[in-house]
Amino acid sequence: MNAALTFSSPEPWVLAAAGGLLLCALLALRGYMKNSGLRRGWPGLVLKLAGLVLLCLCALEPQWTGQRARPGANVFAILADNSQSMSLTDADAKESRGAQLRATLDPSSAQWLAALGDSFDVRRYGFDARLHSLEDFGALAFDGRASALGSTIKALEGRFRGRPFAGVLLFTDGNATDLTNLSADLASLPPVYPVVVGGSGPALDLALGKVSVAQSAFEDAPVTVDAALTAFGCAGEPVIVRLTDRAGKVVQEQQLNAPAHGQSGGVRFQVKPEGAGLSFYRLEALLEKAAHDSKEATLANNTRLIVTDRGQGPYRILYVSGRPNWEYKFLQRAVMADPEVQMTGLVRVARREPKFDFRGRAGETGNPIFRGFGDQSREAAGSYDQPVLIRLNTHDEVELRAGFPATAEDLYKWHAVIIDDLEAAFFTTAQATLLQKFVSERGGGVLMLGGMESFAEGAYARTPIGDMLPVYLSGATEAAAANAPGLLHYELDREGWLQPWARLRSSEDGEKERLAAMPAFEVMNRVRDVKPGASIIARALDEKGQSAPALVVQRFGLGRTAALTIGDVWRWGMRSPEARADMERAWRQLLRWMVADVPGRVSLTAEPVPGDAAGTVKLQARVRDAGWQPVDNAAVTIEIESVIADRTPPVTLKLTAQPSPDEAGLCETTFVPRTAAAFRARAVAVNTSGAEEGRSEVGWTSDPAAAEFASLVPNRATLEELARRTGGRVLKLDELDAWARSLPSEKAPVMETWSQPLWHTPWIFLLAIACLCGEWAWRRTHGMP
Repeated sequence: MNAALTFSSPEPWVLAAAGGLLLCALLALRGYMKNSGLRRGWPGLVLKLAGLVLLCLCALEPQWTGQRARPGANVFAILADNSQSMSLTDADAKESRGAQLRATLDPSSAQWLAALGDSFDVRRYGFDARLHSLEDFGALAFDGRASALGSTIKALEGRFRGRPFAGVLLFTDGNATDLTNLSADLASLPPVYPVVVGGSGPALDLALGKVSVAQSAFEDAPVTVDAALTAFGCAGEPVIVRLTDRAGKVVQEQQLNAPAHGQSGGVRFQVKPEGAGLSFYRLEALLEKAAHDSKEATLANNTRLIVTDRGQGPYRILYVSGRPNWEYKFLQRAVMADPEVQMTGLVRVARREPKFDFRGRAGETGNPIFRGFGDQSREAAGSYDQPVLIRLNTHDEVELRAGFPATAEDLYKWHAVIIDDLEAAFFTTAQATLLQKFVSERGGGVLMLGGMESFAEGAYARTPIGDMLPVYLSGATEAAAANAPGLLHYELDREGWLQPWARLRSSEDGEKERLAAMPAFEVMNRVRDVKPGASIIARALDEKGQSAPALVVQRFGLGRTAALTIGDVWRWGMRSPEARADMERAWRQLLRWMVADVPGRVSLTAEPVPGDAAGTVKLQARVRDAGWQPVDNAAVTIEIESVIADRTPPVTLKLTAQPSPDEAGLCETTFVPRTAAAFRARAVAVNTSGAEEGRSEVGWTSDPAAAEFASLVPNRATLEELARRTGGRVLKLDELDAWARSLPSEKAPVMETWSQPLWHTPWIFLLAIACLCGEWAWRRTHGMP
């Protein structure tokens, strides 16, 4: 207790009495020195002086003074965890965590609760996904779907901001679902005193921990599901882990032994979804012997829901070539095997030729041979020297009639562009700039293939197209002349081994055998170097042992660019039917990588609201017109359905997204799931004229039990850090009585000064009389006068 000894202002007679007592003390000292000396009579002298000093102090009216919290002026919050994890029973306990907490908060037996109420304005709260006030802690049911500790603490601070908020007494196991690490903004919080409820964990439990999904848009690449399996009290027992689809059909099943107590093991599934787009799965783990009558602490953490999205076309790719060649043939064959990709060809079969200069009549600009046949204006006269282009696989007879697109509306309908053996002069400056914006702003992909008129040989250096390529072209012509390619062998670089789209085999040995069996190439465009941030996927190794970049990729703005410097990839497919199958698959995987992240005119995303333990999802739809400009006045309707749900009827809901005030073309809304389920949302955007701008869909899962039971052992470390950074301390259940009694003397927003006179306490007067009587008795027993 913070207290100090003070003296009241003495009156003159009090000073005189104190002086008299002091004079008596001096006379006593003189008498002892005269009769017995200090060595023999010091015990009696000490007793007499002590009695006189106490009487002198009392004459000065001494009193104890200190600071304490003013009763009832400061708010103190008691916060109890009402989540499902409090229903667990630890191995070293006879009752559940909730039962222990309910007994601790019972006002009939909690003396500390009454002591706390005598000094503070006590407010009672429970929390799970939200903070709620309580009249009585007996209302706690421990059925909350989440433990929103982070948002609860912030909500309390906001609720009592500007008021004398003295502290928080927090009862929880510390396993927060919205608090992965403590934020730095804790200075405004009052002291938090956590009470850790729970012990060493349950006696028996099997849980699926963190689940990660690795997926790709490639035809033969499976979806890889990795899950952590945690066990308590069942080490070595057989476990069944099962992956089922949305209809409940078992896709794969594995049997393994449970890991050691409190440890984690791993399980992996590789599955190929039957179709493109969204796919939904359920992952379940069960103890084999307890599959029908489980005695686990909880079964809520035995199941996880999974959603995968492999993308859905049609993806459109524009192939532009300066001459008919073998590459287009093999590319087209490869694309035809992928139902989600469509390739349109624009192949030049004749270059632009100089226009003949015929002598005509004065003022005549056209060819006099065609005099009298149609329009012979200056605009029409320029069409005589245009190149001859062949259009292949166009949607209609109008598409690409004017050649390479010159407007954003015409170009942005494609997802990627392939440039093959075509000089830079083929594109006008406006077209080259538009193609660069196609990548950086629209998010498309551009792939340049090697050839006689590609890269530096095609004069792409210092052009808008050359600037977005992942390689430097300046000075590459001199390097190519000094280093004749000869025979080149294709090999993956380090980054290529890490990229699934660059590999064709499932094992490293198989991939090395495939690379060794590839034929040697003879055509290559040398580049000076790769740009910073670019990744070398493959290299070409010549007969001298020198290597040069063969396949380089990079991000450019919102899109991707790639450079394949080898110009005769078709040789690969000429070796054997097996080699042709590998080459076609490699083309498909490269093209799928280019278009995998290209957005559509309507793109829908579902993002969880940060810090919201209820699982609220923000749905955002971005709507763009054909020129990729935001559509501000679009009407967006979002239909939500639950694909997989547990013990609840399916959910079908239509929401209207509202325009965002912060971003043009963005419409958004929120959705709060009421149960554990996998959801699919479809957005349809319609412009003011009633025409549909586009559609998009997205999937996600709401699995609150996965976060609530992610850890079954109390998170003491988080609670200790919370207490340390707010000025509190972690308490035990048996420390609450002593803590409640000492708390009023701790610092609080509203304090008061208290005082207690010592003279009014009988023990001081009795102590002084006892000292004087003791001195008299000592003198009598030692024969002193």
